Amino acid sequence: MTTLVDDTPLGRLRALRAEDYPAAAGLLRDLADRADAAEHAEGADDLARAGRLLARLDADEVMAHHPDTDQISVAITGSSTLAGLVAPLTAELARHGMLLRPTISDYDAWLRDLQDPSSGVYGTDLALCVLDASVVFAAVPLPWRVDDARQATIGLLAQLDQLAAGYTANGSGTLVLNTLPLLRTHTHQLVDAVSRAELGAVWREFNAGLLRLAARHERVITIDLDPLIAATGPVQDTRLATYAKAELGDELLAGYAREVGHLARAVRGRTKKVLVLDADNTLWDGILGDDGADGIAAASTYRGEAFGAFQRVAKQLGSQGVLLAVSSKNDQEPVLDVLRNHPDMVLREDDFVRINANWQPKDGNLAEIAHRLNLGVDSFVFADDSPFERGMVAASLPAVAIVALDDEPAEHVSRLLADGWFDVRALTAADAERAATYKTDAARADLLEATGSTEEYLRQLDVRLSVSPVAQHEITRLAQLTLRTNQFNLTTERLQIEDVRELAIDPDHYVLAIRSADRFADNGVIGGLFAHRDGTALHLDNAILSCRVFARGIEQSAVAALLAHAKATGLTTAYARYRPTKKNANVRDFWPSMGFVRDGGTDDAPDFRHDLAEVPPVPDHVTLDASFRSES
Repeated sequence: MTTLVDDTPLGRLRALRAEDYPAAAGLLRDLADRADAAEHAEGADDLARAGRLLARLDADEVMAHHPDTDQISVAITGSSTLAGLVAPLTAELARHGMLLRPTISDYDAWLRDLQDPSSGVYGTDLALCVLDASVVFAAVPLPWRVDDARQATIGLLAQLDQLAAGYTANGSGTLVLNTLPLLRTHTHQLVDAVSRAELGAVWREFNAGLLRLAARHERVITIDLDPLIAATGPVQDTRLATYAKAELGDELLAGYAREVGHLARAVRGRTKKVLVLDADNTLWDGILGDDGADGIAAASTYRGEAFGAFQRVAKQLGSQGVLLAVSSKNDQEPVLDVLRNHPDMVLREDDFVRINANWQPKDGNLAEIAHRLNLGVDSFVFADDSPFERGMVAASLPAVAIVALDDEPAEHVSRLLADGWFDVRALTAADAERAATYKTDAARADLLEATGSTEEYLRQLDVRLSVSPVAQHEITRLAQLTLRTNQFNLTTERLQIEDVRELAIDPDHYVLAIRSADRFADNGVIGGLFAHRDGTALHLDNAILSCRVFARGIEQSAVAALLAHAKATGLTTAYARYRPTKKNANVRDFWPSMGFVRDGGTDDAPDFRHDLAEVPPVPDHVTLDASFRSES
């Protein structure tokens, strides 16, 4: 008797065991691609089914087999029945390599949960408070008028503002709120058009207030449900809303779960940095080698307009710090000529940090771009219309995120934006300047080749370093570095904006920003030192440095300055630690190189001590300006 094996993604997930958990990400990627394809609307249901299958796995058993798996604890509370959120949320997090640890509160317990700092929502990475219009209409009299709804929204917004302040003061994670959908069954309880219009205005003002809470409270994010509703369809199933109190339907909750997955990635510092684009039938309509420059289009033709729209979105992303690159099966000069001179192009040569047009395999090209930028391929997103090229990259470089484009260019923009690969909590000035910063690195590379020796290169580079307490306007940038820096990160402790702010005002802590400049550019804040005093000891909690400025003596100079300051202010010992990750092995010996000796810990995670008798010197080629808060 022949046993049939279900080799579909769902079938393989059904057979998945705890020891196979890492394989779930690739299978879920296939399901997500189907969900994004217009002809496969059932893909969203498949993701929910996949989530239910994965939720059956024992999380402790998964961790026993894969201790490096990124766990994320999520508390779910709200004003309606939300059990339908767990399955899609499980799938979305697993798709990004994370393991969900959920806690579901009682029905309509959101107010009690947020008022009690000892409740579960205050001790998780994410606290999802999912509200709907019922919380407003439960507070209006019967019969009601527009002014009753206005007063109810004003009162609720003030209450949520107060609760958000309490969470920011007492919570340890991120509180996630959402805008509230206004349904036709609400507006059409009013029979006159004027009142309906006024209710719509009141509701939009209320939702705008909810969205602005994120700017007022650093531990708060508000997800706007309106774009999700436009993309997913009905807000609810009327029968389930009536009988099961499920005010938000499965499709909307699936879209919401996807947004939470993007947020979880950002919270964990897993935001992507580089968008690598194919050229033919991706940047433009046509095959450059076959059709010639006159035969391709990104405007002026029916299909070309769609490619122009795609280029405009890519340029918009690039303006916010996303690094753009090209990997194309073409000769280099014709591609450069198109980007320089073709009248249809929105993106030009200067918009890209790297243009690789050759006939080499694209996985090798992506690896070469990563090497040139000194970034890991796990920070890359690759968009290509060829299933063969996407498959090769996925097989060879599984850490690269793949955007599956096809022969319908009108769908390319939505495919590119579907997964929020580049989402961050807040933009910084450094983000807007990132592309220019990476371009100056090419000039530094030219100088290194011209000088012939590292010593002469560093001398001519004229490295100028500033180390001092982080300024208020630099806190967002420093928090971002803790989230996104992986290679030179001694403990990989991820800090949110509010965490850095709290440490910065603690008199026992040092939160130092490291800034650098050289003959080519002012690099701004490129690293940080976190430390605290305890009696006569200095504890170096973490040191981080952007990979852009490795091997210039910056890290040695910053630590030497802090150790010298500690000695000068009467401290007798400094302690430090190294905690290994998959990406920071190259800094394992950093503390010993600074004169620290082993002092406990384990072979994999050693602790270190420095007696401060002889502080390491600042390298001769570095000009250092260091200042510290006064000791009182």
